[in-house]
Amino acid sequence: MTDFKAYRLTKEQDQFFAKVDRLSFDDLPSADVLIKVHYSSVNFKDGLANSPDGKIVQTYPFVPGIDLAGEVVESKDKRFKPGDQVIATSYEIGVSHFGGYSEYASIPGDWIVPLPDGLSLREAMIYGTAGLTAALSIERLEQIGISKDKGEVLVTGATGGVGSMAIAMLHKRGYHVVASSGKNDAKDYLVELGAKQVISRSDVYDEKIKPLDKQLWQAAVDPVGGNTLAATLSKIKYQGAVAVSGLTGGTSVPTTVFPFILRGVSLIGIDSVYCPMEVRKILWQRMATDLKPNNLVKVAREITIEQLPGALSAIINGKVIGRTIVNLTR
Repeated sequence: MTDFKAYRLTKEQDQFFAKVDRLSFDDLPSADVLIKVHYSSVNFKDGLANSPDGKIVQTYPFVPGIDLAGEVVESKDKRFKPGDQVIATSYEIGVSHFGGYSEYASIPGDWIVPLPDGLSLREAMIYGTAGLTAALSIERLEQIGISKDKGEVLVTGATGGVGSMAIAMLHKRGYHVVASSGKNDAKDYLVELGAKQVISRSDVYDEKIKPLDKQLWQAAVDPVGGNTLAATLSKIKYQGAVAVSGLTGGTSVPTTVFPFILRGVSLIGIDSVYCPMEVRKILWQRMATDLKPNNLVKVAREITIEQLPGALSAIINGKVIGRTIVNLTR
C-alpha cells in the first residue's frame, strides 16, 4: 500500500476545506513510532480544529484528532515493537502534530502509552481524552480525601464526554452521583450510567450566585467552568473540593474567597494534555480495573471517517450525548 485515508484540513487564503483525502507515508510528520490506527474519537477540541476560526490549528494542511489507539507497525523507539497495541492522546496530537483521523499516524514514543491488560483498543477510545480527564479528576479528588462515605458528588455537564465518563467511573467506585444536565431528555441515559439523582442545569446555577449557598455536595467534577463553577463552589460542603477541567460555560468565574477561607473548599485544576507520563500510566491502569464501568460500551456510538463532518459539527453545537468513536478499520 502506498497511500491511505485521512481526514485532512486545508486553508487557502480565505477558503477552508475539510474532507477525507488520500495521504502517503511521506505526508506524515517525522516521529519515532508508526501506528496503524484502529480507533480515534470526537472531542470538543476536534470540533474547534474543524472550524476555520477555531484557533486550534495554526498550520495547514493538517490532520486533526487528539486521540488514537492502534497497533505499532514500525518503531525506532526501543520501548515499542511491531505488533504492540498502544494509546496516544493529547500532548500536541491533533493540534500541531498530525492526529488520529488517519489510517496511519506517526507519533513520538514519549507520547505513547502501552494498552493495559483489561482494555481493548475500542474501549480505550471510548475513554479517550475525556476518560483520561475524568479519571484524573477522580484521582485528584480522592488524593485530598474525597470518599464514598462522605456524601454526594456532583457532575456538571453530565451528558458530555467528561461528564458521562465521570458518572460511570464514580458509580463503579461506589459514590452517590448527582448528575446535572441541560438536556431534559437525558435522564434515562444518566441513570443508566450510574447517576442516583438527575437535576437540571438551573438547580446548580439559576442566574444568581451567592458568595455562600446551602451546602449540598462533598465534591464536584466540573467540565463546564464559568458561572456554573462559581455556583457549584458556593454549594460545596465544608472541606470539600471541585475538580475543574473545562470552559464550555466561559472562562470568567465570578466567585469570592468565602468558599475557600470559610469552608476550606479546594479548587483543583485538571490538565490532561500535559499530564506526566507516570501519572498517565497509573490512570490508564485504573481505567482498565477499578474505574472501568460495567456499561462502558453504552457511553459511545461508532462512526466511520466519512461521517466525521456531521459528528464534529454536532459536538460544537452541543448535540452530542456521551462519546463518539471513529472506526478507522472500516
